[in-house]
Amino acid sequence: MLEFRRGNTFGTTAFVSYGAFWMSFAAYVKFVAPTLPADQAHVATGWFLVAWFIFTAYMSIAAMKLDVAHRVLFVSLALTFLFLALGDLARSTALGHTGGFLGLFTAGVAWYISFAVVAKETWGREVAPLG
Repeated sequence: MLEFRRGNTFGTTAFVSYGAFWMSFAAYVKFVAPTLPADQAHVATGWFLVAWFIFTAYMSIAAMKLDVAHRVLFVSLALTFLFLALGDLARSTALGHTGGFLGLFTAGVAWYISFAVVAKETWGREVAPLG
């Protein structure tokens, strides 16, 4: 919510939306998925992830105005959602595993950005470049 106070529409949209993703995905897994027919749950999960891929794809386009690190973050996150969605829709463990590995890469990029931003705010100078 600090991004909102700073007037950063992109940051506010990203943080609020992806926070909502995790809350909605947890609710989906806990309350919705168990009620679906076992042979169809993968389809619902896949389409849920497709929706987040679409959102992340247009956030990736907006991120092209930002530094290299944020561009890499949003493109890799879009690919993560895409491969996870395709893995569920196609019932392909290979696609799902690719999505998982992309997610790990995305997490590493996000941690790096987090460190770079916090270090810059704390030290008053760039400690880790964002490009």
